[in-house]
Amino acid sequence: MTAVTRLVTHVDLDEGATGARQVSVTARLEVVLADGRSLVLLSDRGWGWTSSAPADTQPRISAEDIEMDARTVVGPDEPNDGETHEQMAAGHWNFLADVLKQQGVDVDAQELERLSHDVVLTERLRARIHDA
Repeated sequence: MTAVTRLVTHVDLDEGATGARQVSVTARLEVVLADGRSLVLLSDRGWGWTSSAPADTQPRISAEDIEMDARTVVGPDEPNDGETHEQMAAGHWNFLADVLKQQGVDVDAQELERLSHDVVLTERLRARIHDA
């Protein structure tokens, strides 16, 4: 059995949704295995910012803000009506453990939750952000 070592969220510029006054990004959550492989857990996440300044002014975004938002966007989500934070978190980590199981990696949801979580910004995104 291959052990999991850490989580990594890769954040990239979404050029199709980025304009003069808006910056949009995509996020892909992966788990890194002890043998060096990475497996995708989530690839359908993203968000954006719009400038409230005059035309042709991009919003001011820091790498730190993006890293914090990335960890939030890949979950767990806020609870639905009638659910607690703990229930939502348990459901999230169980879902990710199931995704890994479908890829041949058997891991406990609580083990996933305890992993360190790195955020990596692409060079293309770093070129477009303005650290505050």
